[in-house]
Amino acid sequence: MKLLSFGRDFKPDQQVILRDYLAIERTRLANERTLLSYIRSSLYLLLGSLALYQVKEFPNFKYLTIIGLIFSGLFFIIGIYRFSMLKRSLKRLYYMAEEK
Repeated sequence: MKLLSFGRDFKPDQQVILRDYLAIERTRLANERTLLSYIRSSLYLLLGSLALYQVKEFPNFKYLTIIGLIFSGLFFIIGIYRFSMLKRSLKRLYYMAEEK
């Protein structure tokens, strides 16, 4: 049983035409946009956490700050991981198409 495969087991069964190469390029660009949105979300969460840390009137916000920092790092790591997985998958697909 494969978990979290996300359709990465695709193998081209015939010659790849120009339309398919363009689809791979669109997917590559979408992957880069997704990485940038993960980084942007991570930075916004980091800034929000630092702003909560600056509030002196509510000492209980320190816990929210720690949670925000943890999630900020987690978003960044997940974004990098997903980007590298899809990039590796696209590269493998591209080279498999070149061999045929």
